[in-house]
Amino acid sequence: MLGLSRARDRMVNIHVGRRGIHDREILQAMREVPREAFVEPGFEEFAYEDTPLPIADGQTISQPYIVAFMIEMANVKPGDHVLEVGTGSGYAAAVMSRIVEQVYT
Repeated sequence: MLGLSRARDRMVNIHVGRRGIHDREILQAMREVPREAFVEPGFEEFAYEDTPLPIADGQTISQPYIVAFMIEMANVKPGDHVLEVGTGSGYAAAVMSRIVEQVYT
């Protein structure tokens, strides 16, 4: 099994970058945020698969590509203030926090 840091890089390169997400800030932010910290206990080893995973209250954390796609479509930039509605696990907010000035959830 790959170490989590290597798995995170692989996720960004293969599941996100090769599928058309080219914004360097998004890719770097996703390399910095440990997705395993946002999934339910016992699912950490699956954190870097391109699949939704369970979180609390019957909800799921979106698959990494979808998170990157939504952030890219929102066209967030450094200096922006972002209101994220329906935060769920907080993963997308954590990724955006590496790009923008402030994220409100």
